[in-house]
Amino acid sequence: MFQARTKADTLKELIAIVSTLVDEAKFSISSEKITLRAVDPAHVAMLDVQLKKDAFEEYKADEVDLGVDVAKIDQFLRLARAGDIVDLAHDEDKRRLNVIVGNTTKRMSLIDTTGMTEPKVPNLNLPAKVSLNIEDIMQGIRASESVSDHVALVATPEYFELICEGDTDQVQLKLAKDQLVELEAKEKARSLFPLEYFSNIMKSVPSGTKLTFSLGVDYPVKIEFSIAGENGEVKYFLAPRIESGD
Repeated sequence: MFQARTKADTLKELIAIVSTLVDEAKFSISSEKITLRAVDPAHVAMLDVQLKKDAFEEYKADEVDLGVDVAKIDQFLRLARAGDIVDLAHDEDKRRLNVIVGNTTKRMSLIDTTGMTEPKVPNLNLPAKVSLNIEDIMQGIRASESVSDHVALVATPEYFELICEGDTDQVQLKLAKDQLVELEAKEKARSLFPLEYFSNIMKSVPSGTKLTFSLGVDYPVKIEFSIAGENGEVKYFLAPRIESGD
Protein backbone atom coordinates (compact mmCIF):
# COMPACT_ATOMS: atom_id res chain seq x y z
CA MET A 1 0.00 0.00 0.00
CA PHE A 2 1.20 3.46 -0.90
CA GLN A 3 -0.75 6.70 -0.84
CA ALA A 4 0.76 10.15 -0.66
CA ARG A 5 0.01 13.80 -1.25
CA THR A 6 2.69 16.39 -1.87
CA LYS A 7 3.39 19.74 -3.43
CA ALA A 8 4.04 19.53 -7.16
CA ASP A 9 7.35 21.36 -6.73
CA THR A 10 8.65 18.66 -4.36
CA LEU A 11 7.84 15.89 -6.81
CA LYS A 12 9.24 17.86 -9.74
CA GLU A 13 12.55 18.29 -7.88
CA LEU A 14 12.77 14.54 -7.24
CA ILE A 15 11.91 13.53 -10.80
CA ALA A 16 14.32 16.07 -12.30
CA ILE A 17 17.15 14.58 -10.22
CA VAL A 18 16.32 10.97 -11.12
CA SER A 19 15.78 11.65 -14.83
CA THR A 20 19.31 13.06 -15.06
CA LEU A 21 20.65 9.48 -15.04
CA VAL A 22 17.86 7.01 -15.86
CA ASP A 23 14.56 6.71 -17.72
CA GLU A 24 13.25 3.90 -15.52
CA ALA A 25 13.79 3.56 -11.78
CA LYS A 26 12.89 1.43 -8.77
CA PHE A 27 11.46 3.47 -5.91
CA SER A 28 11.69 1.57 -2.62
CA ILE A 29 8.81 2.63 -0.39
CA SER A 30 8.72 2.19 3.38
CA SER A 31 6.58 3.59 6.18
CA GLU A 32 9.17 6.32 6.82
CA LYS A 33 10.68 7.28 3.46
CA ILE A 34 11.18 6.71 -0.25
CA THR A 35 14.64 5.65 -1.40
CA LEU A 36 16.18 5.18 -4.80
CA ARG A 37 19.58 4.06 -5.98
CA ALA A 38 20.43 3.98 -9.64
CA VAL A 39 23.38 3.90 -12.04
CA ASP A 40 23.29 5.35 -15.54
CA PRO A 41 23.51 2.86 -18.45
CA ALA A 42 27.20 3.67 -19.07
CA HIS A 43 28.07 3.19 -15.36
CA VAL A 44 29.66 6.63 -15.17
CA ALA A 45 27.40 8.12 -12.49
CA MET A 46 25.38 6.85 -9.55
CA LEU A 47 22.50 8.40 -7.64
CA ASP A 48 21.39 7.77 -4.05
CA VAL A 49 18.21 9.61 -2.96
CA GLN A 50 16.16 9.54 0.23
CA LEU A 51 12.91 11.45 0.65
CA LYS A 52 11.41 11.35 4.15
CA LYS A 53 7.67 11.14 4.77
CA ASP A 54 7.88 14.65 6.28
CA ALA A 55 8.36 15.95 2.72
CA PHE A 56 4.72 15.03 2.05
CA GLU A 57 1.45 16.62 3.13
CA GLU A 58 0.04 13.11 3.64
CA TYR A 59 1.88 9.79 3.55
CA LYS A 60 0.73 6.21 4.19
CA ALA A 61 2.82 3.27 3.07
CA ASP A 62 3.85 -0.32 3.61
CA GLU A 63 7.08 -1.71 2.20
CA VAL A 64 6.85 -2.03 -1.57
CA ASP A 65 9.07 -1.53 -4.63
CA LEU A 66 7.58 0.45 -7.51
CA GLY A 67 9.16 0.35 -10.97
CA VAL A 68 8.38 3.69 -12.60
CA ASP A 69 8.79 5.19 -16.06
CA VAL A 70 10.41 8.44 -14.97
CA ALA A 71 9.96 10.17 -18.33
CA LYS A 72 6.18 9.61 -18.24
CA ILE A 73 5.84 11.12 -14.76
CA ASP A 74 8.06 14.04 -15.77
CA GLN A 75 5.86 14.77 -18.79
CA PHE A 76 2.65 14.56 -16.76
CA LEU A 77 3.94 16.81 -13.97
CA ARG A 78 4.37 19.61 -16.49
CA LEU A 79 0.61 20.06 -16.19
CA ALA A 80 1.08 21.10 -12.57
CA ARG A 81 1.49 24.76 -11.73
CA ALA A 82 3.40 26.26 -8.82
CA GLY A 83 1.53 25.56 -5.60
CA ASP A 84 -0.47 22.65 -7.01
CA ILE A 85 -0.88 19.46 -4.99
CA VAL A 86 -0.21 16.03 -6.50
CA ASP A 87 -1.78 12.80 -5.23
CA LEU A 88 -0.05 9.44 -5.67
CA ALA A 89 -1.69 6.06 -5.14
CA HIS A 90 -0.50 2.52 -5.80
CA ASP A 91 -3.22 0.35 -7.37
CA GLU A 92 -1.98 -3.08 -6.31
CA ASP A 93 -4.59 -5.09 -8.19
CA LYS A 94 -3.90 -3.49 -11.56
CA ARG A 95 -0.18 -2.88 -10.89
CA ARG A 96 -0.46 0.81 -11.61
CA LEU A 97 0.63 4.09 -10.09
CA ASN A 98 -2.13 6.66 -10.21
CA VAL A 99 -0.92 10.26 -10.36
CA ILE A 100 -3.51 13.01 -9.90
CA VAL A 101 -2.95 16.66 -10.80
CA GLY A 102 -6.02 18.81 -10.24
CA ASN A 103 -8.94 17.06 -11.97
CA THR A 104 -6.70 14.96 -14.22
CA THR A 105 -5.57 11.42 -13.39
CA LYS A 106 -2.85 9.45 -15.14
CA ARG A 107 -2.87 5.70 -14.51
CA MET A 108 0.62 4.41 -15.26
CA SER A 109 1.49 0.74 -15.60
CA LEU A 110 4.37 -0.17 -13.32
CA ILE A 111 7.61 -1.70 -14.59
CA ASP A 112 8.78 -5.11 -13.39
CA THR A 113 11.57 -4.48 -10.87
CA THR A 114 12.93 -8.05 -10.95
CA GLY A 115 15.89 -7.11 -13.12
CA MET A 116 16.56 -3.79 -11.42
CA THR A 117 19.53 -4.39 -9.16
CA GLU A 118 20.27 -1.91 -6.38
CA PRO A 119 23.86 -0.68 -6.57
CA LYS A 120 25.97 -0.40 -3.45
CA VAL A 121 26.95 3.10 -2.34
CA PRO A 122 30.74 3.37 -2.55
CA ASN A 123 32.62 3.98 0.69
CA LEU A 124 35.03 6.75 -0.29
CA ASN A 125 37.47 8.52 2.01
CA LEU A 126 37.91 11.75 0.07
CA PRO A 127 40.32 14.29 1.57
CA ALA A 128 38.89 17.57 0.24
CA LYS A 129 35.46 19.07 0.87
CA VAL A 130 33.99 22.15 -0.79
CA SER A 131 30.57 23.66 -0.01
CA LEU A 132 29.09 26.41 -2.15
CA ASN A 133 25.83 27.70 -3.56
CA ILE A 134 24.72 26.24 -6.88
CA GLU A 135 24.57 29.71 -8.49
CA ASP A 136 28.29 30.20 -7.80
CA ILE A 137 29.30 27.36 -10.13
CA MET A 138 26.68 27.52 -12.88
CA GLN A 139 28.29 30.43 -14.72
CA GLY A 140 31.52 28.47 -15.10
CA ILE A 141 29.65 25.39 -16.33
CA ARG A 142 27.71 27.32 -18.96
CA ALA A 143 30.91 28.97 -20.17
CA SER A 144 32.61 25.56 -20.43
CA GLU A 145 30.02 23.85 -22.60
CA SER A 146 31.38 25.28 -25.85
CA VAL A 147 35.05 24.67 -24.98
CA SER A 148 35.60 20.98 -24.24
CA ASP A 149 33.88 17.74 -23.24
CA HIS A 150 35.57 17.46 -19.85
CA VAL A 151 36.11 19.66 -16.82
CA ALA A 152 38.59 19.59 -13.93
CA LEU A 153 37.61 20.27 -10.33
CA VAL A 154 40.43 21.47 -8.09
CA ALA A 155 40.47 22.07 -4.34
CA THR A 156 43.43 23.54 -2.44
CA PRO A 157 43.68 24.97 1.10
CA GLU A 158 43.16 28.46 -0.38
CA TYR A 159 40.62 28.10 -3.22
CA PHE A 160 38.27 25.97 -5.32
CA GLU A 161 38.64 25.96 -9.08
CA LEU A 162 36.77 24.70 -12.14
CA ILE A 163 38.92 24.46 -15.28
CA CYS A 164 37.86 23.53 -18.78
CA GLU A 165 40.57 23.36 -21.44
CA GLY A 166 39.92 22.88 -25.14
CA ASP A 167 42.25 22.89 -28.13
CA THR A 168 42.27 26.68 -28.35
CA ASP A 169 40.24 28.07 -25.45
CA GLN A 170 40.18 27.77 -21.68
CA VAL A 171 37.56 28.57 -19.04
CA GLN A 172 38.54 29.07 -15.41
CA LEU A 173 36.22 29.67 -12.46
CA LYS A 174 38.15 30.38 -9.26
CA LEU A 175 36.54 30.93 -5.87
CA ALA A 176 38.66 31.91 -2.88
CA LYS A 177 38.02 30.35 0.52
CA ASP A 178 36.13 33.42 1.75
CA GLN A 179 33.79 33.16 -1.26
CA LEU A 180 32.79 29.60 -0.33
CA VAL A 181 30.47 28.28 2.35
CA GLU A 182 33.15 25.81 3.44
CA LEU A 183 36.55 24.60 2.27
CA GLU A 184 38.53 21.78 3.83
CA ALA A 185 41.68 20.67 2.00
CA LYS A 186 45.10 19.95 3.48
CA GLU A 187 46.67 19.59 0.03
CA LYS A 188 45.70 19.94 -3.60
CA ALA A 189 43.00 17.60 -4.92
CA ARG A 190 42.22 17.47 -8.62
CA SER A 191 40.12 15.19 -10.79
CA LEU A 192 38.81 15.38 -14.36
CA PHE A 193 35.16 14.62 -15.18
CA PRO A 194 32.95 14.33 -18.27
CA LEU A 195 31.38 17.74 -18.68
CA GLU A 196 28.05 16.49 -20.05
CA TYR A 197 27.39 14.40 -16.95
CA PHE A 198 28.62 17.07 -14.55
CA SER A 199 26.60 19.78 -16.28
CA ASN A 200 23.40 17.72 -16.28
CA ILE A 201 23.82 16.93 -12.59
CA MET A 202 24.35 20.58 -11.72
CA LYS A 203 21.29 21.60 -13.75
CA SER A 204 19.17 19.19 -11.70
CA VAL A 205 20.08 21.00 -8.46
CA PRO A 206 17.27 23.37 -7.40
CA SER A 207 18.12 27.07 -7.40
CA GLY A 208 19.17 28.46 -4.04
CA THR A 209 20.65 25.12 -2.96
CA LYS A 210 23.91 24.69 -1.06
CA LEU A 211 25.85 21.69 -2.31
CA THR A 212 29.00 19.93 -1.17
CA PHE A 213 31.72 18.35 -3.32
CA SER A 214 34.05 15.74 -1.82
CA LEU A 215 37.19 15.36 -3.95
CA GLY A 216 40.42 13.43 -4.22
CA VAL A 217 43.16 12.97 -6.82
CA ASP A 218 41.76 11.03 -9.81
CA TYR A 219 38.89 9.82 -7.62
CA PRO A 220 35.13 10.04 -8.09
CA VAL A 221 33.48 13.21 -6.86
CA LYS A 222 30.68 12.88 -4.33
CA ILE A 223 28.06 15.60 -4.72
CA GLU A 224 25.60 16.10 -1.85
CA PHE A 225 22.65 18.42 -1.30
CA SER A 226 19.24 18.58 0.35
CA ILE A 227 15.82 18.92 -1.25
CA ALA A 228 12.22 19.28 -0.05
CA GLY A 229 13.02 21.70 2.75
CA GLU A 230 15.79 19.54 4.23
CA ASN A 231 13.47 16.50 4.21
CA GLY A 232 15.32 14.85 1.32
CA GLU A 233 18.97 13.98 0.80
CA VAL A 234 20.67 13.52 -2.57
CA LYS A 235 24.07 12.02 -3.32
CA TYR A 236 25.60 11.76 -6.78
CA PHE A 237 28.84 9.91 -7.48
CA LEU A 238 30.61 10.72 -10.75
CA ALA A 239 33.53 8.65 -12.01
CA PRO A 240 36.73 10.48 -13.05
CA ARG A 241 38.47 10.54 -16.37
CA ILE A 242 42.10 9.73 -15.62
CA GLU A 243 44.46 12.37 -16.97
CA SER A 244 47.54 11.27 -18.91
CA GLY A 245 49.42 14.37 -17.81
CA ASP A 246 48.85 17.59 -15.94
